[in-house]
Amino acid sequence: MFGTRSTAPSLSWPAPTRLTGYLLGCLVFAAGASLFIHSELGADPLDVLSLGMKEHFPVTIGLAQALIALLCITTWSLWNKRRPVVSPFVTFFLCGSLIDLILLGNLSAIPPLVAIALGPLLCAYGSALIIMSGIGIRAMDLLVISMVTRWKFPFWGAKIAVEAVLLGVGYVLGGPVGLGTLVFLIFVDGLIQPFMSLNKHALRMTNHGLAAPAPVETPRPAPAGKI
Repeated sequence: MFGTRSTAPSLSWPAPTRLTGYLLGCLVFAAGASLFIHSELGADPLDVLSLGMKEHFPVTIGLAQALIALLCITTWSLWNKRRPVVSPFVTFFLCGSLIDLILLGNLSAIPPLVAIALGPLLCAYGSALIIMSGIGIRAMDLLVISMVTRWKFPFWGAKIAVEAVLLGVGYVLGGPVGLGTLVFLIFVDGLIQPFMSLNKHALRMTNHGLAAPAPVETPRPAPAGKI
């Protein structure tokens, strides 16, 4: 039998290789999300909500995503009865700010269909790197991992469920929903786990985010004649 270990970002200073993977993951994810927005074929669910918030409140994408992170972290903390963690909050703000910076550049040379084809691959691989680093796992993914460990949901199913909530709220607020949004839900959420497996077997990367379950000792029956 196996018990489930609750996954949370470590408070200790990470090894350089893990930190490099984390930062690279944030950059790759932000590049993919920026391509989604540039395509104007619909943003990913988180950006649908962030852009919807911009329609009603004086916030940047980075600040909007930081506020969303705060809500997700609070939910995760109450659910798991653990102290709130800071690193996912940093990840949301960092990724959102990188998106703001990338969108300041001239992306007009990238055709919308190319952007919508590359966006899912970059977002999925960036997410895989962040999760595997075990550093600053995005607040949404902390909820997803909790659903996997507590409710035995498949990773992709839990991921789609959380993203669907963000998408629904963002749509109501006026965020851009289109073909790209559906592409994100189907391909990005479905590719994260295969990319983690690829990194593990091809690049021999350790998955610090989805750690192997800890074994639980099964009580042995007492010998006959003893209490």
